[in-house]
Amino acid sequence: MKKNINLNLEENIYQEVRRSVPKGQVSSLVNNFFKEYLKKQKKEKLIAGYKSAAKSKVVKEEDKIWEGSIEDGIENE
Repeated sequence: MKKNINLNLEENIYQEVRRSVPKGQVSSLVNNFFKEYLKKQKKEKLIAGYKSAAKSKVVKEEDKIWEGSIEDGIENE
């Protein structure tokens, strides 16, 4: 499903878009821009979350607990 939106652009940007983007492709261009922008935002939030978790004392303590259990039950043959 597609939705319509209104955009307010600076005059010089509007004129440049009219000159350089083929008629009928402005919506596709804007849609693709937002897709990439949102993907980048999600990636940045994910990275920030990983960095925050890496600094967390609770996560570090849990890592120590799991570190000891990695080889539990594994015998050298």
